[in-house]
Amino acid sequence: MKKLLLVLVLLASATLFGQTPFDGTWMTKLDTAKFPTKPDKYSLNNNMYECLTCVPEVAVKADGTDQKVTGHPYYDTIAVHVVNASSVEIIQKKDGKVMSTNTRTVSADGNTLNDKFTDTTGTQPVTGEVTSTRVIPGPAGSHAVSGSWRTEKVNSVSSNGLTVTYQGTADGLKMSDQNGNSYDAKFDGKDYPIQGDPGHTMVSLKRIGDRTIEETDKRDGKVVGVYRMTVSSDGKSIDAEYTDKEHGTTTTFTMEKQS
Repeated sequence: MKKLLLVLVLLASATLFGQTPFDGTWMTKLDTAKFPTKPDKYSLNNNMYECLTCVPEVAVKADGTDQKVTGHPYYDTIAVHVVNASSVEIIQKKDGKVMSTNTRTVSADGNTLNDKFTDTTGTQPVTGEVTSTRVIPGPAGSHAVSGSWRTEKVNSVSSNGLTVTYQGTADGLKMSDQNGNSYDAKFDGKDYPIQGDPGHTMVSLKRIGDRTIEETDKRDGKVVGVYRMTVSSDGKSIDAEYTDKEHGTTTTFTMEKQS
């Protein structure tokens, strides 16, 4: 879900004079989100758990203990606890701190996956629930969570995971959210840090027009995502498109101005 939570942190435009179209506090409207058709793939078999679409892939023992992994910006261990034949709990940690907890439960007919999550990468937890539908079943004898799943709907996310505030400057943009993340970046193509982000993401901003800008996100010098944001002509909403370069997917959604 970290992918989803990163999509909800948007951008804004700035002009040299007066208030910019992006100034204010904005909230993502979950019912506007359109998710990628590319499914997530999991395998839980013979006491081993694999996330085949994680970048990089994850393969650990499913014995409930912290298993070391490398190459992931938001966690360095993962613990997979098999609750029962239809449910698993996954806890990710970084430097010993819990970063996220997911409880994934498969419906009785095996076609729906319900994921209740708590994201603790910020200063306060973000909670929510996601529903996915089965695309391909897992191999015979594997746990019910195995197979390919396509995100169908984000049922809920706590408001602190949906809300962001922007303030235009003479030559750039300031962003802050309710979880301790912020940046102060200029429209000069240079990389600026997201303060408070344990993944150490850097952002660069490009002004496309008065109402459109593009943000490029990098980690360790590699582009991991690109946002394109456009404020509506009445100034009441932002249409956002996020391209996840690591997973090769695109998500779109709309934010509405709160103040």
